Amino acid sequence: MSNLVMIILAIFLPFIAVLINKGLGKDFIINVVLCVLGYLPGIIHALWVVTRK
Repeated sequence: MSNLVMIILAIFLPFIAVLINKGLGKDFIINVVLCVLGYLPGIIHALWVVTRK
């Protein structure tokens, strides 16, 4: 997917962006936990996962 689309998805649905980018794994679990604890940490983690190469 386009990087811009992934960034927008990471802002609105962070765990879906991580799932599409990395699949079911530790990054997805970490992001779900961060989203439950607070939406902003989940967004930050998702943006970090999506933008790193």
